[in-house]
Amino acid sequence: MILKQTLNDFKIIGYYLGKILIGLSITMFLPVITGLSFGEVNPVLDFMIAILATLIISSILTTTCFTKKDLSMAHGMVVVSSSWLVATALSAIAFYLSGHYNSFLDACFEAMSGLTTTGLTLVQDLDHLSKAHNLWRHVGPFIGGQGIAVVAILFFMKGSAGAFRMYVGEARDEKLLPNVIHSARSIWIIGICYLIAGIAILSAVGYYIGIKPANAFFHAICIVMCAFDTGGFAPQSQNMLYYHNSVFEFVSIIIFILGALNFNLHYQAWVGNRKEIFKNIETRAFFVSVILTFFITMIGLNQLKVYPQAMTLFRKGFFQLISGHTTTGYMTIYPRQFISEWGGVGTFVIICAMAMGGCICSTAGGIKMFRIAVLYKALREDSKKLLLPRSAVFIQKFHHIKDMFLNDKQVKAVGLITISYLALYLIGTIAAMAFGYPLLDSLFESTSAAGNVGLSCGITDVGMPAALKIIYIIQMWLGRLEFMSVFALLGFLIAIIKGKNVKK
Repeated sequence: MILKQTLNDFKIIGYYLGKILIGLSITMFLPVITGLSFGEVNPVLDFMIAILATLIISSILTTTCFTKKDLSMAHGMVVVSSSWLVATALSAIAFYLSGHYNSFLDACFEAMSGLTTTGLTLVQDLDHLSKAHNLWRHVGPFIGGQGIAVVAILFFMKGSAGAFRMYVGEARDEKLLPNVIHSARSIWIIGICYLIAGIAILSAVGYYIGIKPANAFFHAICIVMCAFDTGGFAPQSQNMLYYHNSVFEFVSIIIFILGALNFNLHYQAWVGNRKEIFKNIETRAFFVSVILTFFITMIGLNQLKVYPQAMTLFRKGFFQLISGHTTTGYMTIYPRQFISEWGGVGTFVIICAMAMGGCICSTAGGIKMFRIAVLYKALREDSKKLLLPRSAVFIQKFHHIKDMFLNDKQVKAVGLITISYLALYLIGTIAAMAFGYPLLDSLFESTSAAGNVGLSCGITDVGMPAALKIIYIIQMWLGRLEFMSVFALLGFLIAIIKGKNVKK
């Protein structure tokens, strides 16, 4: 029997949702400062309107729903999943007011794409977008990659129990430290340190290749925020092709590989446990997968003679492959080149790389390499059981931060999430095909949206059907939160409609 929600349930959810929105409003001052620095009056007004709307809603929620009760696991899940929807709508206000989006739906698509670190874009005339709005496009992936709820945990949460439930709801599979608030703080410290270092290096590279100092600094901020948080947005319409420089591309690759690695792995390396990088099952699986997929991609491209020169073949092939595998979504080719030039083998391998994604507890999307590795281990174990006598007993172990034992419960959980991702990829593919797009194109774009990647073969466009835009928004949302918190929200809504009142 499903129980109907009580007034206290709504108050708890509303109160903590309001707390998250306060954090969102604070981040909106970054584009305001940028706009003031570049003398952009109208963009500043756009963001002041968005800030005012966010603060009004957050004030209403925190005042009318004030409570001292802590979050339950269900509450935490619902708060997180609903906060991403509300944050998307509020983040889209300034985008829509900029005049660079054909509709509010397009602005919401852009906001969700940014917050989920996807990088698919519907912006119009990007090269003439204001610095303030352009920065906001790149701030979205940074706060989304680090975690919207993690911001609230860091600044507004006191109780560790409720904080942990929100942390889990945002698809954080593991803690860096025993205390979840300390874990949230460590995630932000790691992210900001890489941000500062990356900006310094990329600014120097930008200046070296001929970009004016102020613009070099601005481009570095934008690229590093999206590269580390595997976002895929770029400040120019040509994406990474705009820079056309191998050093710039190489530095970017290093940054988004770092972003695709587990935050826990970064923490272990920072405290001196650097051997973990080589011992960890997930990093081993990730680098083996990158090598295999890149090797097959090179074979496919070489057969088609797409890039006659070996250096160009390596540079174009590896950049797109690693960008897809880390779910970053940066491109040094035009979208239609995947279909028209890369052929079936190259394009399909990129799709597989996007589907697998990066590491758990990172800014990357996709199924995640930890799950791929666990399923491989489980398959090996079952194969051995078939070959060995029934009396044989063996235990399958693997190393992930610490030595762990493979068990049926773990395999089942991993299998359910993997199947959910595959189903989501398939649903998006069927939806695009229903609107008349070819199979390979549809599979590519669906995997990119649901895996929070951002690579495009050309389907994502202002002219695509509104229903498909909504489907991709839902895919990005589900993929980023890894289903559980969204399912909790759906259960909450069903309980409102069909739930039974508690008998006193």
